[in-house]
Amino acid sequence: MEETGSPILSTATVVLLLIAFYGLTLYVALRIRKRKENADAYMTAGNKVGFGVAAASMTATWIWASSLYASATSGYNYGISGPIHYGLWGALMILFIYPFGRRIRQVAPRAHTLAEVMRARHGSSSQLLLAGSNVVGSVMSLMTNFVAGGALIAMFSPLNFVQGVIAVAAGVLLYTFWSGFRASALTDFMQVLAMLLLVGVIIPIIFFAAGFPEAFETGSANLTPEQGNFFSSEAFLEQGAPYIAAVLAYAIGNQTIAQRLFAVREDLIKKTFVTATVGYGAMVIGVGMLGVMALYLGLEPVDGDSNNLVPQMAAEYLPTLLIALFLIIIIGALSSTADSDLSALSSIVMADIYGQNIAKRGRANPKTMLFVGRITMIVATATAVVIAGLQLDILDMLVFVGALWGALVFPVIASFYWKKVTNPAFVTSVLAALAVFLPVRFDWVPMDVAIFAIGIDLLNAIGIGVILGLMAFGFFGLRIGQITGVAATVISLPLVFGWMHEYTVLSASLVAYAVSTIVCIAMSVRSGASFDFSLIKERVGDFDRREETDEPAAATTESDDADYQTTATGRS
Repeated sequence: MEETGSPILSTATVVLLLIAFYGLTLYVALRIRKRKENADAYMTAGNKVGFGVAAASMTATWIWASSLYASATSGYNYGISGPIHYGLWGALMILFIYPFGRRIRQVAPRAHTLAEVMRARHGSSSQLLLAGSNVVGSVMSLMTNFVAGGALIAMFSPLNFVQGVIAVAAGVLLYTFWSGFRASALTDFMQVLAMLLLVGVIIPIIFFAAGFPEAFETGSANLTPEQGNFFSSEAFLEQGAPYIAAVLAYAIGNQTIAQRLFAVREDLIKKTFVTATVGYGAMVIGVGMLGVMALYLGLEPVDGDSNNLVPQMAAEYLPTLLIALFLIIIIGALSSTADSDLSALSSIVMADIYGQNIAKRGRANPKTMLFVGRITMIVATATAVVIAGLQLDILDMLVFVGALWGALVFPVIASFYWKKVTNPAFVTSVLAALAVFLPVRFDWVPMDVAIFAIGIDLLNAIGIGVILGLMAFGFFGLRIGQITGVAATVISLPLVFGWMHEYTVLSASLVAYAVSTIVCIAMSVRSGASFDFSLIKERVGDFDRREETDEPAAATTESDDADYQTTATGRS
C-alpha cells in the first residue's frame, strides 16, 4: 500500500504502542505458562474453561479482520442492510453451533480437534481431509488478519504495509507460542473489553464528528435505489445469502470454533454460545455502520481498496489520541483471531498429523507434540506473511473459504447422528462437492448452455433445502428438519429456476451443500453399517494421560481405515 499524505502517528509512537500491547499479552501468556507444559492444556486448556473466558474467547475469535473490515465494506456496497446481513447472520450461526456442539461434546467429551473425532468415527482419510481443509482455512484467515493489520499501520504511520504485516505477525506469534490455546483464550477476554470500548465510545464519536444524523439526510443522493432499500434483494443475494451459507460452514468446519467447543466446560456450552451470539452481532453491526456513513458522505476508499474504509473513517474524524487508541483496539481484535488460528493449526498438526498418524501405534510423546505445535506456529506465521503480500480482498476470501467448507457440512453433521454414514461416503461426498464447487465458483461452467444452467439451478434449490433443513434439525429434531428441507427445496425450485445460476458466489456455495448431501445419503442409505457412537469416547482422550499410564489410547490402536470400517459395521 502506498502512503497517502502525511502520517498521523509517528513511527516511534506506533512502535511503542505495539510494544506495549504485545508486551502486555506476552506478560499474561508467560504468567499462565506452566513449568512443565502439558500438551492437552496447550490444545484445549483441559476441557474446563469457565463461562466468562469462554464466551469472550468465542466472541473475539468470531470477530476477525473480515468481521470488522468486511462488515464496513458490506455497508458501503449495500447500504444500511449490508451490516445487518453481515452481523445478524454471522451471530445466528454462532447460535446454530450450539445444538450440534452439544452432540459433539456428548460423543467426544475430551477431543482436541474435530478431525480427531472423524478419525474415531471413520478413519484416517476422513480425518486428514477435514484437517487439510482446516489448514487451508486457518492459513487464509491468518493471512487476512495480517493484511488488515498491515493496512492499518501503513495508513496511520510512516511504516509501510509489509512492515506492518511483519509487526503484527511477530507480536501474535510471540505471546501465543508459549501457552497455545490458554494464552489465546485469556488474551481474548482483554481484547473483547477493548472492542466494547470501540463500539460503545469510539464509533459514536466518529458518527457525530462526521455530521450524524444530518449526514443521512444530506447524503442520501449518493445512494443507488438498491442501497437505499433496506429490503434490497441485491443485498440479500450478493451478501446475505452467500454469507449464511459461508458462516454455517465456518461454524461446523472451523477448528478455531471447535477448539473452544472442546475447551469450555460441557455444562456451560449453551450459555457461552448464546452470549457470544449477542456480543458478536452488536459489535460487528456497529463497526459496519462506519461503511454506511462513508457511503452517505460520498467517501472514496483510499487506493480504491474497500478494506481501507474503517481506518480511513477513523483517520478522518478522530483526534490523534483516539486514533492511537483505535489502532490498538483494531490490532487487538484481529490479533484475537490470528492467535486462534495459530492455536488451531498447532492442534491439528499435534493431534491429527503427529499424534495419530506419525506416532507409532498411539505412542505419541507429549513433549514432542509441544515441539511440533510450536514449530507449526512459526511455519504458519511465515507462510501467512508471504501470502499477505498479495493483498487479496478480505470479503472475497471469507466467502470463498466458507463456501469451500460447505462441502463438509452435511457429511460432518451426519457422521455424529446417523449410524449408516461410512468412510467412503464421507470422503467421496466431500471430493465430489469440491469437484463441482470449483468450476462453478470460477465460472468454468458455460452457463449459456441450457443443460448446465438448469442443473445448477436445481442444485441451488436442493442446497437451500439442505441449509434450512440442517438449521431446523439442530433445534427441532429430525422430523422437523426433514420436512423443512424438503419443503424449502420444493418451494424454492420455481423461485430460483432460470436466474440464480447468474449469482456465482451464492450458486457455488449452494452447489457444494447439495452435492455433498446427495452423494453422502446415496452411498450411506444402503451401506448396512451401524456405528456404535460409544466407541468414540474410547478412541479419543488425553495424550498426557496416555503417557502417565503408559497405555495407548484405543483411538490410535486402529491403524487404518479398514479397521475402523470393520468396527463400524456388523452391529445391525
